[in-house]
Amino acid sequence: MTTTLATYSVVLTYSAMAVYVVAFIAFALDMAKRAGDVTAATTGSANAGSGAAAAAKTVATVRGGTVVLERVDAPTTPGPGRRGSKFERVGMAMTVLGLVLHIGSDVLRGIAADRVPWGNMFEFSLTGTALIILIFLLVQFWQNLRFLGVFITGLTIILLGIATVNYYVPVVPLQPALQSYWLVIHVFVAISGTGFFALGAGLAVSQLVQTYRQGRPASKQLRFMETLPDADRLEVLTYRVILVGFVLWTFTLIAGAIWAERAWGRYWGWDTKEVWTFIIWVVYAGYIHARATRGWRGARSSWLALIGFGAVMFNFSVVNVFFKGLHSYSGL
Repeated sequence: MTTTLATYSVVLTYSAMAVYVVAFIAFALDMAKRAGDVTAATTGSANAGSGAAAAAKTVATVRGGTVVLERVDAPTTPGPGRRGSKFERVGMAMTVLGLVLHIGSDVLRGIAADRVPWGNMFEFSLTGTALIILIFLLVQFWQNLRFLGVFITGLTIILLGIATVNYYVPVVPLQPALQSYWLVIHVFVAISGTGFFALGAGLAVSQLVQTYRQGRPASKQLRFMETLPDADRLEVLTYRVILVGFVLWTFTLIAGAIWAERAWGRYWGWDTKEVWTFIIWVVYAGYIHARATRGWRGARSSWLALIGFGAVMFNFSVVNVFFKGLHSYSGL
């Protein structure tokens, strides 16, 4: 029964990856559509020439009891408030469908193992990527960040692909040190923090590109960026998202120390995993401090945010696999 459920879990994982690929393509086509809309709007505005009045509209306002008719220029290029294209809607629908399959795979793996599905590197990757997608979808209720669909689905496909090819292991019982309720709390919060850091990295990349484009002559490259928020708004969004991730990572660090004392009889032992968890915390603390008190704005703050996410990925892909320590047996 355990083997059968684990097999079904793998099938659902590959199915979710296939759906995410479709979503990635749809989001990429939406980027192309955005660029095409900007180009068409710009060309239409240029062709209007002296007849720019056609691109204006009349607005009636009341001033001191008198109705005044004013001509207001209509926007010539689609901005951040544009209605989503059909490609964007397909991408979001496929992302939701992929998440359903993804969660189904995760649940079956947990049932097969009779525990939470993040007891080794493969399961950690499986659950972590599902949470990245879930956080991306939930954040849409707060702010329209659908333009990050290409980044988020692309990152998920890469991480899931690496996990299924290199990290897959059969279902095995947990080591004694992992048989604790702290496995549920500590690792889940760490994965959630990583999801917010991934979203922040995507926003930081967008902010860097937007900063580079602003103040330069109009270019035919990356025209879709004109449909995104400006650099200042992207920077604010990056900061807010990373701040949530930092709070979760702070709890991760504290919970890890408490669990280490329960499992190994000390709160801190300079284990490789512990050190890198602290390094990640320091980098993001530096980012928040530099932006909040030192006035770092623009490219500098975004580069520091990307360095932090680079440390997260290094911890995930290098420290977990190649460095030896007390965490090595767990695959985490």
